[in-house]
Amino acid sequence: MRKQTILIVDDQRDFRELVRRTLEQKGFDVILAADGVSGLRIAQQNKPDLLVLDLTMPDIDGLEICRQLRDNPRHRHLPILVMSARASAAERILGLETGADDYLIKPFVPQELVARVNALLRRSQLEPDAPAVIQSGHLEIDLSSHRVSYKKSPIRLTPAEFRILEFLAVHAGRAFTRDEIIESCLSDEAGVIERTVDTHIVGIRRALGEAERYVQTVRTIGYKFAGDPER
Repeated sequence: MRKQTILIVDDQRDFRELVRRTLEQKGFDVILAADGVSGLRIAQQNKPDLLVLDLTMPDIDGLEICRQLRDNPRHRHLPILVMSARASAAERILGLETGADDYLIKPFVPQELVARVNALLRRSQLEPDAPAVIQSGHLEIDLSSHRVSYKKSPIRLTPAEFRILEFLAVHAGRAFTRDEIIESCLSDEAGVIERTVDTHIVGIRRALGEAERYVQTVRTIGYKFAGDPER
C-alpha cells in the first residue's frame, strides 16, 4: 500500500522537526520546506496528499499560499491543515475562509495533530473532484469563493454553515449522519456534539429562506442535499 505524503511548510525548525517525527512515526512520508516560496513550489510540483502549513513566514505567508493553491484547479482539493500561534477566532475564520480545511493552534498535542491529519485524509478520499460551482436549480454554490446565492441574491452563511452545505452539496443525494458531518466539517470547533450539527442546519435553512428544501432531514440517519427539488 502506498504511503501517503505530507508536506510541512514552517520556518521554525523545532516545529518542523516535531511534526516530521510525529507523522513519520505514524507511517507517513514527509517532505519539509523551511519557507513559503519553496513550500509553494514543492506543493505545485509534487502534489502531496496533505499540506501542513504555518501562517507566519517572512517571504510568502500561509494565507497567500492557500490562495494560490485554491486558485489552481490542480490543487484546489489538496487538504490543507494550518498550524499557527494565531489563536483568535478572527484569525481562525480568516484561515478557513482563505482555503484551509482545518486549523490547529500552536503549541499542539501530537495526538491531536495525527487525529486531524487522518480526518482530513479520510474526508479527501470520500470526496470526488468537485466542480468549481455547484448549480442546482436557482441555487448556486461557488466552492472557490465560498459564496452562495439563490435567484442571484447572495446568502450569508457562517464558515461552519458553508462547510456543511458544501459537503452535503458535493455529495448530493447521499445522507450523512451527524457524526460524519462533525468529522468532515466541524473538526476545528471545540465541544462539538450532535446537537451542534442540528443548530448549524437550522442556521443554513434560515439563511436559504425559500431554498431551505435543498437541505433535507433523513429520518434515523441525518441530513442530505436534495439535488434539485425545484423540478
